[in-house]
Amino acid sequence: MPERIVLYTAKICPYAQRTEIALEEAKAPHVKYQIDLQNKPEWYAPKVNPASKVPAIAYGGPEVPPDQPSPESVKLAESLVLVEFVADLFPESGLLPTDPVLRAKARFFIDGVSTKLVPAWQAYSQGKGPLEDYYKAVEYLQGLLPAHGFAVGQYSIADVAITPFLARARVALINDLGGYPEGEGPKVLEALSSGIGRFARFGKYFTDLLSRESFKATFDEAYITERYKARFANARSK
Repeated sequence: MPERIVLYTAKICPYAQRTEIALEEAKAPHVKYQIDLQNKPEWYAPKVNPASKVPAIAYGGPEVPPDQPSPESVKLAESLVLVEFVADLFPESGLLPTDPVLRAKARFFIDGVSTKLVPAWQAYSQGKGPLEDYYKAVEYLQGLLPAHGFAVGQYSIADVAITPFLARARVALINDLGGYPEGEGPKVLEALSSGIGRFARFGKYFTDLLSRESFKATFDEAYITERYKARFANARSK
């Protein structure tokens, strides 16, 4: 039986939400502790994650308050490492396919998220990259999707990896928040999520991901919206 899990997370962070989604999918008992990324506790880096980032997990050890982590617990970090750790701890979750081919496909899809989608979105949302580059990244991932279902058919680590980034892109676009031309956000969101046209298959996938209960349970849209309004307030004046 898996040991005690304490997750150090932050609502704003898409990487942290990956681990939260995985834990929800696995129905894994865990304690969640929010880290203020603008004002991190002094104990966090020396006692949990030397890189001072979220997510991180303290696994096992005695039952102590999360802000007093025990040296006896194992400290683990990095979102994709933690997602696979949860999948290994809870194989019944199905997050990691048993078929080696599907496992490889899931990891290949994740590589596309990391090397194509995320960088293209960051550039576009900050007004530093063209929309077409973002569209091409989406198109690349769309090309990897099967005709039906999720990234490899069954819901898996691949879907966990992409969901937080699409969710935050949706918040930015629907509220027209970013460094791209004013008024463009809602039009881009319509193109990506309508389920018709160039991104028809991706649109269905997008909708299915955000309909997942594990996502809904780990996403505070009102909080993200307010933080994004503050973050992008002057994005177009730069």
